[in-house]
Amino acid sequence: MCPNRQSSLAAAPELQRLLARYPPDPHALLQILRELQALQGWLAPDALGQVASELGLTLAQVQGVAGFYRFLHTRPVGAYRVLFSDNVTDRLLGSEALLADLCQRLGVVPGQLSFDGLVSVERTSCTGLCDQGPALLINHHQVLTRLDPARVAHMAELIRARVPVPQWPAAWFEVQDNIRRADVLLGAPCAPGAALTQSLARGADATLAEIKRSNLRGRGGAGFATGLKWELCRQAPGTEHIVVCNADEGEPGTFKDRVLLSRQADAVFEGMTVAAHVLGARRGFLYLRGEYRFLLEPLQAVLQRRRAEQLLGTHILGQAGFDFDIAIHVGAGAYVCGEESALIESLEGKRGTPRIRPPFPAEHGYLGHPTLVNNVETFCAVAHIAQHGGALWAGIGTPKSTGTKIHSVSGDCARPGLYEYPLGTPVSRLLADCGARDTQAVQVGGPSGVCLAADEFERRIAFEDVPTAGAFMVFDRSRDMFEVARGFAHFFAHESCGFCTPCRVGTALLVKRMDKLAGGHGSRDDLDVLFELDRLLHSTTHCGLGASACNPLRDTVLKFRPAYEQRLQSLDFEPGFDLDAELSIARRMTGRDDAAAHLENRT
Repeated sequence: MCPNRQSSLAAAPELQRLLARYPPDPHALLQILRELQALQGWLAPDALGQVASELGLTLAQVQGVAGFYRFLHTRPVGAYRVLFSDNVTDRLLGSEALLADLCQRLGVVPGQLSFDGLVSVERTSCTGLCDQGPALLINHHQVLTRLDPARVAHMAELIRARVPVPQWPAAWFEVQDNIRRADVLLGAPCAPGAALTQSLARGADATLAEIKRSNLRGRGGAGFATGLKWELCRQAPGTEHIVVCNADEGEPGTFKDRVLLSRQADAVFEGMTVAAHVLGARRGFLYLRGEYRFLLEPLQAVLQRRRAEQLLGTHILGQAGFDFDIAIHVGAGAYVCGEESALIESLEGKRGTPRIRPPFPAEHGYLGHPTLVNNVETFCAVAHIAQHGGALWAGIGTPKSTGTKIHSVSGDCARPGLYEYPLGTPVSRLLADCGARDTQAVQVGGPSGVCLAADEFERRIAFEDVPTAGAFMVFDRSRDMFEVARGFAHFFAHESCGFCTPCRVGTALLVKRMDKLAGGHGSRDDLDVLFELDRLLHSTTHCGLGASACNPLRDTVLKFRPAYEQRLQSLDFEPGFDLDAELSIARRMTGRDDAAAHLENRT
């Protein structure tokens, strides 16, 4: 950990060494900025100027990228940068009280730098540790789990004593896998190279046929047919094809990729290599979300071992001409980069703004090449299918939703963690197995998914009924579903990339109305406005983030309407602007105490 510096001039040798590790390639910009910040603590203006000069970019381009990502800082931050996970499940476990306690002990205001530059404390979106929260990030690198008042008090002492983070108690950094129910993907790992050997023996055409026979659908939530996606990418014209693994699981409540990358990294890379064999690709990327920076070195070690075992690199498994390798790119805190075209923009070193489609990435993706993008769980399934055949996978689940699905279960239950079931399993089975009691609601698929009430718990997790990217958040009857929906509204507003007006403005207006209701100034008119915002966002936004921003609102108003109605003060209109409160500052400055004086002598 390095102290913050007001200028990068003293760090010029560090910057030069960093730039020497990368070719003068603007597509490496995000990785350079991320590593430069790790050296300096923040991104000073002269450092950004030097990076721009070295990469042949304008300063405005570099500043635009640095200002887009939440984990990049163009102003000084604390030498200890503490980010509390602000997901709803962390709040249920008391994260807000712990954050307030830490700030009080350190004498710092949330969102501000301490006077001595030592520490800054803020909130961040879900850190992918919902099964062992409350959790936080330190300096965008180390993660702390299972926080409690004793740990927070000790942490404050260590920060005041300037003890380096790696010297803090090792138990604080323990990340448990919490696999509660394993099936084909979370069970015994496949032997490295087994799936690839079978794929080479079959040939590229027959391997693609097995993927199509399996009827595997993408596990990112949309459920597009994997075999068809591969076929379209394979047939797209171009001199080079690219394989990308989307490991940017930013949907609040989802943490399955974290465990798969920890325990089944070989299967992930094996699935990517099988895809490369089918497509004839030579380059691959794993886009790792910034919150999982702690997994970078272990994943790089797996890649290096696979190269040594001839499972990556040139002449894979001795087959001449089969050359493929994988690089890891680390994100910097942008939920929108989970959208595949925004992810590709980020891979190219740019702001993670979703592209206009068509063309789709399978036709025109990374640097204009046909690009296959699948997520971590999908590539794990590919490795299983390549080794055991498509018929076995197709025999699991339902005809329209084959195979298994891994669920990240958190919230009000006795046993949070990962549960793998065949698709078609009812919601009630998951609730029983995780030890949920007196359950009021389940949010399936994260905020952009669907909220189920108790009378829907016999519905089945499947693409033809309740599709999901994997999040499964449980809320018992003590929880206020309005506050759950309001928290999700703040999340979407915070994570909007700002590209399109409907999302940028609409999500902010949604937050203002929800906050007005929470403040006791709600009316029936506010509910009407919220429904109008839902209609506008769903039909006019540029990408899926804005379109799904009102999903929690729509579901909770429909299924838990009393939680909203008890906040209504009027059936007509209730102003959200309190003129008397605003004038109170002026009254104090002038020594007046005549509250509501502006209401007198009205005509």
